[in-house]
Amino acid sequence: MKFKIKRETLLKPLQFVIGVVERRQTLPVLSNLLLQADTGRISLTATDLEVELVANFDLDVADGGEITIPARKFLDICRTLPDDAELDVSFKNERVLVKSGKSRFTLSTLPAAEFPVIDNIQVQKEFSVPQRELKKLIERTHFAMAQQDVRYYLNGLLFEIKEGQLRTVATDGHRLAICEVEADISGEDNHQVIVPRKGIQELARLLEDSNDMALVQLGSNHIRIQLPDLRFTSKLIDGKFPDYNKVLPKNSDKFVGAVRDVLKQALVRTSILSNEKYKGVRLNLDEKKLSIQAHNPEQEEAEEEVEIDYKGGPVEIGFNVNYILDALNAIPEDNVTISLSDANSSCLIEPAEVKNCRYVVMPMRL
Repeated sequence: MKFKIKRETLLKPLQFVIGVVERRQTLPVLSNLLLQADTGRISLTATDLEVELVANFDLDVADGGEITIPARKFLDICRTLPDDAELDVSFKNERVLVKSGKSRFTLSTLPAAEFPVIDNIQVQKEFSVPQRELKKLIERTHFAMAQQDVRYYLNGLLFEIKEGQLRTVATDGHRLAICEVEADISGEDNHQVIVPRKGIQELARLLEDSNDMALVQLGSNHIRIQLPDLRFTSKLIDGKFPDYNKVLPKNSDKFVGAVRDVLKQALVRTSILSNEKYKGVRLNLDEKKLSIQAHNPEQEEAEEEVEIDYKGGPVEIGFNVNYILDALNAIPEDNVTISLSDANSSCLIEPAEVKNCRYVVMPMRL
């Protein structure tokens, strides 16, 4: 294997794939990148056995081949070289030699045959969606995923695919986030897959705010997303996601209209004096006025008043303030609507105009 490459050509694909390389691995080869050089093309692959990232780019290769090299060391070498540097990479005697100007690095290798590669998946469903839309779906729901919950199916994001629509859903048992976009999807059958947390975090990092299309392929055990010069593959969580429609409040008779930023800032200020562990705030609703109160074990108190548009009788209800703030941060519109029925029922938060995302938050006793 032998090729020459400009630093900036190599740096971006390296940064794309490095996210899945764990610093502490049970298998030594998982700390390495699979480097494949072929006629006119270079491929870089990284995996943690759950998520696989492959970056491809065009390059005139003097001599092809494949080998695995230490991922983070290779990235650090590339990152710390001058911007206009050119790297001369060659493989000899079980070592990779990297030369650039007066710099010279010799890296250890492991055989490419030891590197675990996810084979071609049996595609059951395939569609394309703009990267911007897919990124929006993830950003507006991923925060509600559970972390290390024994109900393993909650430690991921549900993708629900139906004709003309793509929806993502996340819940940790205390709150629920739903977002949907129109998509060019054919077929009458509904399809549900759960993508694990690590895969979602990587995908959110890789997707760009552009109209470039992402090709989504679903298999029985994997999801694969093809981006320009980049391929993402993740195992799926084998489990049944709960029926989230049962959680959506249906008999709300109290409706609050509020300016998102005004409500958000009042909640942020009040939360300063809330209990550090439980983060509870009390909301008192009355005509035209919302009173937000918090107190903590040190006998400190905070109170804010916010003007609202409110229909319904007086009600007092407690919430984890962080759950409310996460929902408000995910809504892009200036105005929000909050629907609820009583102090023991969950509330529904959604944009006032375009109802394409919804957030359910369970109440808490204070």
